[in-house]
Amino acid sequence: MPDVLLGWDEHLDAAWQELGEPGAHGTPGRVSRIDRGWSTILRHATDVEPLRVRNIGADVAVGDWVVVDEAVERVAHVIGRRSAFVRRASHEGDRAEADVLAANIDVVFLVHALTAPPNQRRLERELVLAFDSGAQPQIVLTKSDVADDIEATVTELRAVAAGVPVHIASGITGVGLEPIRAAAVGGRTLAFFGASGVGKSTLVNSLIGRQEMATSEVREHDQRGRHTTVATQLLPLADGGWLIDTPGFRAVSLWLSGRGIERAFIDVFDLMDDCRFRDCKHDQEPGCAVQAAISAGELDPLRFASLRRLVAEEAALEEEQARRERIADRRKGGREPLDGDPDGE
Repeated sequence: MPDVLLGWDEHLDAAWQELGEPGAHGTPGRVSRIDRGWSTILRHATDVEPLRVRNIGADVAVGDWVVVDEAVERVAHVIGRRSAFVRRASHEGDRAEADVLAANIDVVFLVHALTAPPNQRRLERELVLAFDSGAQPQIVLTKSDVADDIEATVTELRAVAAGVPVHIASGITGVGLEPIRAAAVGGRTLAFFGASGVGKSTLVNSLIGRQEMATSEVREHDQRGRHTTVATQLLPLADGGWLIDTPGFRAVSLWLSGRGIERAFIDVFDLMDDCRFRDCKHDQEPGCAVQAAISAGELDPLRFASLRRLVAEEAALEEEQARRERIADRRKGGREPLDGDPDGE
């Protein structure tokens, strides 16, 4: 039986049984790190010598549960995920490809620094991805020990937080860490996402009780830092549970959304329900509740504009994905698209 202290649960057990295979030594393991085609795999929470196998051809992310082959050389199967934080791949040349940053997580912490200007638009995007992940989103505002106007930043970010819990913390003093630790009770897995320089590595070091992650100073003029976390890692918390730390990332590109946009902009969608016409474009139609709220100062027009951009971005992504599927279908049927006509039409 897989180790429940590693985060194994009934959902994963059901997905494992569907494979119909006993797996390596009868026990799936959990991916704790990925390095250029290699996966480090824990089979027990107390493993001091984890497996290291190839993952070529397998769609593997840190936090995944996997079955390795009988020779214990490569990942044979990835067990169905119960949650995953996914964005659109930002690597040059990739088009409409998913980038899974962490899998099988229970709580997603979106990390922002109180020392930087509040970035509502970034937080909105992160919330869309977090809601779509299947995990519970929460927000952590770090560096409370050196921030000046904490209340103003908190107020501005709460305005777009969609009711998500907001924690104020310091990885240096330890203030505000208890609610974060409490989220891991019961062997749950926490994941931390944020830009470089927001104090994520310092926070992680405080939570795990040792200097595991390297830290560096941020630039004074723009409060941006270098990527001190170079690889995504699954780390044990001192009091039980697990933490996935990820390198800071600048691009917050949407992937195909479920209800993430609707949940991240619930206030705007609630207004839309009150429009006079069901097909209201929220532009100049009479009885538009959205425009009425903007005119009354109850809805920031920048937030509404942000929603429109995200909806358009998602629609474009869906169309690109559909177009690629059409091309793949034609190639399977032996019909290659003509030059200059990617759809072969």
